[in-house]
Amino acid sequence: MIIDRLKAALALDNGTDPGLSRRALLKAGVASGGGLLLSIGMPALAATAATPATDFVPNAFIRIPPSGRIVLTMPYVEMGQGTYTSIPMLIAEELEVDLGQITLEHAPPDAKRYGNPALGGLQVTGGSTTIRAVWVPMRQAGAAARTMLIAAAAQRWAVDPASCRAENGVVVHAASGRKLGYGKLAEAAAVLPVPDKVVLKRPEDFKLIGTPAKRLDTPAKVNGSAMFGIDARPAGVKIATLAQSPVFGGKLKSLDDSKAKAVRGVRQIVRLDDAVAVVADHMGAAKKGLAALVIEWDDGPHAALNTDDIARDYAAALDSPGAVAETRGDVDGAVATAVTKVSAQYHVPFLAHAALEPMNCTVHVRKDSCEVWVGNQILGRAQATAAEVTGLPLEKVTVHNYLIGGGFGRRLEIDGVTRAVQIAKQVDGPVKVIWTREEDIQHDMYRPFFSDTFMAGLDEKGLPVAWRHRFAGSSILARWLPPLFKDGIDPETIDGAVHLVYGLPNFHVEYVRKEPPGIPTAFWRSVGPSHSVFVVESFIDELAAAAKRDPVDYRRALLDKEPRAKAVLDLAAAKAGWGGTLPNGVGRGVSLQHVFGSYMAQVAEVEVAKDGSVRVRRVVCAVDCGSAINPNTIEAQVQGAVIFGISAALYGEITLKNGRVQQSNFDDYQVVRINEAPAIEVHIVRNTEDPGGMGEPGTSAIMPALANAIFAATGKRLRRLPVDANLLKSG
Repeated sequence: MIIDRLKAALALDNGTDPGLSRRALLKAGVASGGGLLLSIGMPALAATAATPATDFVPNAFIRIPPSGRIVLTMPYVEMGQGTYTSIPMLIAEELEVDLGQITLEHAPPDAKRYGNPALGGLQVTGGSTTIRAVWVPMRQAGAAARTMLIAAAAQRWAVDPASCRAENGVVVHAASGRKLGYGKLAEAAAVLPVPDKVVLKRPEDFKLIGTPAKRLDTPAKVNGSAMFGIDARPAGVKIATLAQSPVFGGKLKSLDDSKAKAVRGVRQIVRLDDAVAVVADHMGAAKKGLAALVIEWDDGPHAALNTDDIARDYAAALDSPGAVAETRGDVDGAVATAVTKVSAQYHVPFLAHAALEPMNCTVHVRKDSCEVWVGNQILGRAQATAAEVTGLPLEKVTVHNYLIGGGFGRRLEIDGVTRAVQIAKQVDGPVKVIWTREEDIQHDMYRPFFSDTFMAGLDEKGLPVAWRHRFAGSSILARWLPPLFKDGIDPETIDGAVHLVYGLPNFHVEYVRKEPPGIPTAFWRSVGPSHSVFVVESFIDELAAAAKRDPVDYRRALLDKEPRAKAVLDLAAAKAGWGGTLPNGVGRGVSLQHVFGSYMAQVAEVEVAKDGSVRVRRVVCAVDCGSAINPNTIEAQVQGAVIFGISAALYGEITLKNGRVQQSNFDDYQVVRINEAPAIEVHIVRNTEDPGGMGEPGTSAIMPALANAIFAATGKRLRRLPVDANLLKSG
């Protein structure tokens, strides 16, 4: 749903057609050095077939030099999700080459060439859209390239192309046994007409797709040669770290930097309206210099802000009607005749991203140009903010893209780039700005706070005949992409609260946009579903309890029109041993969802000690993400997402007191340690449906499964996260 709305909104805004033109799909030309250059045209901003190849709007280029190696300019960023392996698998499958023959290059910022067709042409990696966006176009491009190479070989041999085949990077004429490598055919293939139609492989003929493939980026990460943003070291670079106003919206009032300047290795103190940076020869000196500063802040209008105040405001906001996100049937009439009525109120907190690689950006501002080195999920905006801050034309700003050591939505924002360029404007030469962990957590852009109210009416069998859900929270898209926020609805925020898999005949969902004062909110792994799936699946569990029904059986009874959802639910339950005996204090909980184009069920097995502490012992996940490109990546994505979600459910909470974020590092913004990590099983339902997203669903699924398991173990229902051990104490 979100993808469809986004494509439509941006296509309308840009006056473009988001449909895919066959002729725009592939454009061939002779690359410098005599190779074949294939530009893959993507739909959102595709030009006409008459446009020169250099002006086409692709999201990737395939270049085949005389060596025969395949060079893929990658339009998406790698942040651990396996993109740099899965996309080459699509190309290699149809091009009939080994995965190891493909070399990757980072794409520069250029939305016209490298726009994400699933996100309206923005050059962005996010929303679990990458594979969904390229599933067909990348395979079509590989198939077209293969067809052209075969045609070039057949032309040279004066034989029928049908008598030739491609395999392992060579074209073979079976009758004569003649062979030619792609590199030797590339230049001839480049001048042939692009085929109007290509035949894609049938799934039963796949050699790579669907098989476990080793990650192409792993060797460099293991041997240390992989380059992340924080590794950028242009010649002469200085290191800076900073202190920003501890209250959002505050300003610098006064500064005594005399002691900081005396620190060995400190070169410069940079003052901004709401921040101070220390520039030094290395990070140690920069941190010592920062600690030596005597700073007085003007806290500004949010100096008295506390989390409890925000919670009260959000609860009050639920007294007023919101924008209707989805409605059908007669909820009021169904409630009036319901045998049982169930209501509940839920709250989820602000959450930080806390990525392993802290925020960083290296910048060199010259008189007539600006150069930026950064790992970012939306490079075009990184380039644009650098141009705006420096006052330079866009074409005078060069952005070098790097691997990302954890994105989770944080690097869909450009505040770190903006800040680095502001500092670099006052520094002679390149400067790398690195945020400390404390600065990172206390000046994040947070997953929004939400408050929800539910009411349901049940019939004599305990099944829901009415469902009413109203919730209040921030709209990220209203800030990040205003064209998508229409009629009071943010499609990212309501995702997971609407279009549920369950058969609910009378259904009504309202969204109340409520922005917290002064606190920036942003995308967070699994975005809207990180909140909505937790509350929806927790409330479904409450209805099962009210009906005195088994939670799995209760869900199954509502899935008559959703066979894929029922299949993952049954698989997860069977693999988890649902219904089997457990020790005292241990419970199983289940969740079911269809978000990001994938169906997923999870069963969590949780132990609650007498002191209220919680340990997740085991998680069983069944997923139907359509065509599985790389099963290894799917398993790894689920495992990482589950750990991320458990961390949030058990520990994650950002609170404010007197305008200041109280958490500062991993001691008080805790994540799951290795000794706390559960056994995680991933079971993949195989089919040939179009792929769904896999980067985020595991995070949204685990939170309610964990909470429902706690209820099964203790009889105590959690309607607020994170888990409060004091509420679970026994004895």
